[in-house]
Amino acid sequence: MKQTLPLKEIAALGFLMFALFLGAGNLIFPPLLGQQAGEDIWLAILGFLVTGVGLPLLAVITISQVKGDLHQLSSKVHPLFAMIFPIVVYLAIGPFFGIPRTGTVVYEIGVVPFLTSSSQNGWSLFISTFVFFLLTFWLALNPAKLVDRVGKVLTPLLLIFIAIISVRGVASPLGQLEPAVDKYSSSPFFSGFLEGYLTMDAIAALVFGIVIINRLKEKEIVQQVALRAYTIKAGIVAGLGLSFVYVALAYLGATSVETIGHLDNGGAILSSITASLFGPVGTVLLALVIILACLTTSIGLVSACGEFLTQRFNGLSYPVIIAVICLFSLTMANLGLSQLIAVSLPVLVAIYPIAIVLITLSLIDSFIRIPRSTFIGSIAFASVISVYDGLVAAGMEIISISSVFENIPLFTNGVGWLLPSIIGAIIGTILHNKNNG
Repeated sequence: MKQTLPLKEIAALGFLMFALFLGAGNLIFPPLLGQQAGEDIWLAILGFLVTGVGLPLLAVITISQVKGDLHQLSSKVHPLFAMIFPIVVYLAIGPFFGIPRTGTVVYEIGVVPFLTSSSQNGWSLFISTFVFFLLTFWLALNPAKLVDRVGKVLTPLLLIFIAIISVRGVASPLGQLEPAVDKYSSSPFFSGFLEGYLTMDAIAALVFGIVIINRLKEKEIVQQVALRAYTIKAGIVAGLGLSFVYVALAYLGATSVETIGHLDNGGAILSSITASLFGPVGTVLLALVIILACLTTSIGLVSACGEFLTQRFNGLSYPVIIAVICLFSLTMANLGLSQLIAVSLPVLVAIYPIAIVLITLSLIDSFIRIPRSTFIGSIAFASVISVYDGLVAAGMEIISISSVFENIPLFTNGVGWLLPSIIGAIIGTILHNKNNG
């Protein structure tokens, strides 16, 4: 049985992984970071890369250990947790949030700039999103061709367009680096670290893992050791690509203040930069980048959700499932995305720390056996904080509880779950040792 892949196939798989992660949101974070970090950009972007690239790649490696099966990974905690958590993750990051948003972002950044004010209406949104999700459905219809279509065609095009913008911006910068502002003036590394954390790409990695592992299985890579090895190699390719894009866009942002001023929206910064560098052509270049980035992410999310549901529920047809997902996403993109995001975003905020704890403990478990009670204790304690953060994101802050939680280290930085999760792990381990002593 074949257990080797040529270098070009590893590169294509890495490009596929890169494209799955590089959605429009990932293009918007770095320019804003660059503007605010200014002269401290290198420390800030280093912090961003640790969590914005490193954490998702660790998640992909973790999911490769269970052959892409998030249910099996979740079962390390508890059977009930394994029934609920994977479904919540796939639905939240997929049709209830990520997929509809890709369609609306393409319309807002890739289509609206070319429309007259009178033609910017419900019909133009519907036509744009209909074509987008029809194309998504067609490209996701055959998962076995994802490496060829996305990894070998769409991703190189995306990289070429980003490289054109980046090379021009580095060769002819719009201005000089200016002093850091806001939080970056006092702690550039940690501020960048938190920005990378807030991309929430570790959750996406748990979802995309099934796509990468299934592509390897189709190439007759089925042994656990080989699956993990090739996932790591593809991850290195993806990580290098993501790092290049993030560093380049952050630098463009950092050198843009002199020309476009300080803006508080990464999309506006990116749009102003491309317009300043290329004139009207810049609008076209940015539109192509956004369309390709959103399309590859949408294809990956639809395919991942489709493959997960067909594996989880026997008898369901993959084409039918992804058709339903695309239709649902089309409907939400046109009728209720803002309301959907208002519900889904708090869910993502609540489950993100849980996902990170699960990833971290599972990685440790691959070297040192961790008892189930440790998983339960750590995730339970982290959940208390993360669920409350989710409620706050939903506008349901409870002042009396918040005043108590604010005393927890890093709570005001959005990482208040870290210390409780460690305490929970210690308690769980002590209980295990006591019961088995």
